[in-house]
Order: sequence, then C-alpha cells, then structure tokens
Amino acid sequence: MGLRINQNIAAQNAYRNLSVTDSQMSKSLEKLSSGFRINRAADDAAGLSISEGLRSQVGGLKVAVRNTQDGVSVAQTAEGALNETTAILQRMRDLSVQAANSGATDSSAADAANKEMGQLNAELDRIGKSTAFGKQNLLDGTFGNTVKTKFTDAATNSLPADGTTGAAAAVPGTGGDFSFTISKVGGAAPTGGPIEVKVGQLGSDASAQDLAKAVNAATEKALKAAGYQGNEITMSAKVDAQNNTTYSMAGSGDFSVADTTGTVLGDTKMDLTNLDKTGGNSGKFQVGANANQKIGISIGGVDSETLGTASLDLTKDPDAAIKAIDKALSSVTDSRATLGAVQNRFEHTINNLNVAVENLSASESRIRDTDMAQEMVSFTRSQILTQAGTSMLSQANQSAQNVLSLLR
Repeated sequence: MGLRINQNIAAQNAYRNLSVTDSQMSKSLEKLSSGFRINRAADDAAGLSISEGLRSQVGGLKVAVRNTQDGVSVAQTAEGALNETTAILQRMRDLSVQAANSGATDSSAADAANKEMGQLNAELDRIGKSTAFGKQNLLDGTFGNTVKTKFTDAATNSLPADGTTGAAAAVPGTGGDFSFTISKVGGAAPTGGPIEVKVGQLGSDASAQDLAKAVNAATEKALKAAGYQGNEITMSAKVDAQNNTTYSMAGSGDFSVADTTGTVLGDTKMDLTNLDKTGGNSGKFQVGANANQKIGISIGGVDSETLGTASLDLTKDPDAAIKAIDKALSSVTDSRATLGAVQNRFEHTINNLNVAVENLSASESRIRDTDMAQEMVSFTRSQILTQAGTSMLSQANQSAQNVLSLLR
C-alpha cells in the first residue's frame, strides 16, 4: 500500500463521514428544538405544500367559528328584542279585549285604552329603529336586504283607503290563485331558467300582511326547490295610521321579479322593473374557510305599520283590533321561531367547524410535526457516530506520523 503524506485518504474518508453525520445531527437538533419535521421546503417539498394548504384551512375554519358565533349573537339580540315586542302585542290584545266589552266600557275608558295603544305603537316603532348589533340595525327591515323595489313617485307609493274614512284598501290576491316569476336572484339568473312562484287564493278578509306572508311562504318554497336558501327575496306590507298601504320587495343583491298574471303584484303598485340599492346589510355570515360558504339571515321590519297595528282604533272597532293583533303576534312568533332555528343551525355549524379544525390539525400535525421519539433515535445515532468519527479522524491524522520513523 505504501506510506504517503500528500494525500491522507483515511483522514479524508473519516472527515467526509463525519461531515455527513454532523449535518444529520444538526437537522435532528433543529427538528427536536422546533418541534417541526419540516422547517424548510428542502425537508419535504410535497409535505410542505400539503401542510400549508391544511394550515390555511385550519386558520380559516377558526375564523369561521368566530364569525358563526357572531351570527348566534345577532340572532339572540334580534330575538331578545322580539320577545319584548311580543309582550307589547300581548298588552295591546288585552286592551282590545277590554275595549270590546262594550257593555261595561264607556267611551272615556275606550279612549284611555286607545291612548295606551298609541304609546305602545310608538314603542314598537322605537324598538324597530333602535335595535342594533354594533352599528347594524336589526329590525328596521334593512338587515339581510340591500336592494328594494323602487316606486316611481310618492303618489303611487301606496294604496289609499277605499274612499271611506278609515276603510282599508282592498287587498290584491283575494280573487283566486296567482303566480309570478323570479328571473334573477342575487344578481345572477337561476339555473334552469326563471323560477315560478305560485301563491294560493287569499281569504276574503285577508289583510295586507296576509298577502305579504303568503307571497313570502310561496317564494321561500320556490327558492329552496331551485337550490337557494329561501330568504333571498321577501315582500313586506305597511299600513299607516290613515290606512294607506305600501307594498315592497327586498333582497340581498340584485333580483328581478315579473308578475305573469299582470294583476296581483301589479295591483300593489310596486315598480318591479326598478331596484333601489339602499345600502343595507347583506345579512350573510362567512361560516367556512373558502369563498361563498355563507349562511344568510333576513330579518323583516318590526314596527307598528309593518305589523298592521298603527291604524287600529279601539274607540271604533276593537274586534277588528283583536284580529289584527292576533295576526301581528303570529308574524312576530314566526320571526322568533325563524331566528331560533337559525341560532340552532349556527350552533351546529360551530360544532361541525370545531370537529373539522381538530381533524385537519391532526392531519397537518402528522405531516409537519416531529415525532420526538423517532427523532431522538436518529439524534442519538448521529451523536454516537459524530463522536466515533471525530475519534477516527484523529487516529487517521496520527497515522501519517509513522512516516517520521523512516526519517530518523
């Protein structure tokens, strides 16, 4: 083999192995100290790509949980206000029943009850205008509605009384079944073409609120059948103290409605060809980590005109007041039930999101985190090899000293 001093191959070999081992030990130390198996793309390029995607999903889902919790808070706030609205309507009904007892109630007592009725209507209006979540009004009809039908002018904005003082205008839709079509929802045409909404005949004693309720029920059914949530478009009716009736439609995003019969919706004097972008709240909550994973809430206006109590007069017709208040109570109860159902849905959504966060976090951990026990085995191996390699490098360097014995 010979003895050479210019090239110490044994030392070079020991050094090369020592460098590899030292690099492996450094990587093991980095993984053990950081807790991550992947600290840079070079550690596992494919794993890094997958884990970053999972990390994005987990982060988005955690934010979605907070968003959904905000939805629960909104529903609770609105339902709490409606609870007091129900109490006010119950008091109104008590007053109406009392005023209807004409055998024992004189005109002054009925007038006193009517004055309290006026104050209760004023409180309904105040609750409708002031109930808010942050700066978002909840019960004024703008929550979940950013677009409304636009009326051409004030003269056609409402249906006046039928010529007799105090007589309400005739309610469209009492002459038979009617239908209309929705050709645009949220700014886009529905898949499969326009959606037909069929509404059954209203009773002869139907109120403006009954018409709006029937239209909304039929609209919700048709929208759900077409794959929508069902509350994208809603109709409302207001009756002021002079019995003037105003109908309107509202929704989140542009929509298009056409009266196929050319009568009922046309008779409401709504201008269905024009939209008024009012800038209300869309009422949509982002409940997922990806785009367009939303749940929408639409809350109708709650005030004396919308509930149909503004025009009630206990000194003239307390029996009619009882019927109207019963309908108002039913409307508010329906709204509360809807909010309660949405709140329960939000809570289930939160539970599902938390499960998804847990599972995706586990998946990301399996890809990216260090298996401490396994890595300690590798670290211990590298540590022993480093010590052995250092010793052998020293021995290889000493081997060249044997040449000196030849020079003595």
